Amino acid sequence: MKVTIIGANGQLGKDLIKVFNKNGLNPLTHQEIEITDFLQSRNVIEKYMPEVIINTAAFHNVPECEKNPEKAFLVNSIGVKNLANICRNNDIILVHISTDYVFDGKKNSPYIEEDIPNPLNVYGISKLAGEFFAKKVEKHYIIRVASLFGISGCRAKGGGNFVKTMLNFAKTKEVIQVTSNIICSPTYTFDAALKIKEILEEKLPYGIYHVTNSGSCSWYEFALEIFNQIGANIKVEKRIEDEEIAGVKRPLYSALTSNKIRPLRHWKEALKAYLEEEKIF
Repeated sequence: MKVTIIGANGQLGKDLIKVFNKNGLNPLTHQEIEITDFLQSRNVIEKYMPEVIINTAAFHNVPECEKNPEKAFLVNSIGVKNLANICRNNDIILVHISTDYVFDGKKNSPYIEEDIPNPLNVYGISKLAGEFFAKKVEKHYIIRVASLFGISGCRAKGGGNFVKTMLNFAKTKEVIQVTSNIICSPTYTFDAALKIKEILEEKLPYGIYHVTNSGSCSWYEFALEIFNQIGANIKVEKRIEDEEIAGVKRPLYSALTSNKIRPLRHWKEALKAYLEEEKIF
């Protein structure tokens, strides 16, 4: 299977590279492909003529999306439209990575693929628009992920993620405050990458899939588990957030689950595997 990964130097992109066979794999970074430029993207993709494109590229700094909606829609929507047109014209399968932020958090139980999106902010709206463009390709998979943590960290967060931040606090703080009323689905990027590969290899029906580790928790509970697993002696206090944080509305409950695929391992098991990969143990 000839696979092109767009956003290959990102947190998920790097783990996708790990799990796919190197033969026929073509990883592309932002320096090599600019998805907002249709002609440049078409030239790059048609040079390799993959069977599958996995698009992890996104502008996902939520506050910056609110300040710069034009860029958010250019990358998260128009960029996907460009890829969709190229895939449709060349009979390429499009795997597009989306987000839990397409939901408003009002359900208060894990969202399944059939739930109706209702994003609250520019980031979520632009990602949902991208999903609509991805659906224009007959052979498409829309993979919604959430609360990612991976060994390489998130480029938009300077190579960090929540777990890395907590590990750093364990070395530098005695007391921290962590949000206790925002519920998420912590997801190990290596597990997500394996599941995306499985979906492709098993040739599951095209459509939307939620790919997250099993279970859900608050960020406070996530922090407690991190410190428990590494044996850190740090006091964690609860902090309550409003739906609007620093002028940006966010869903207070955005846990995902799937009724279409076998569940991934529990997030606590995934966290242990991640910490082993980080060589914490």
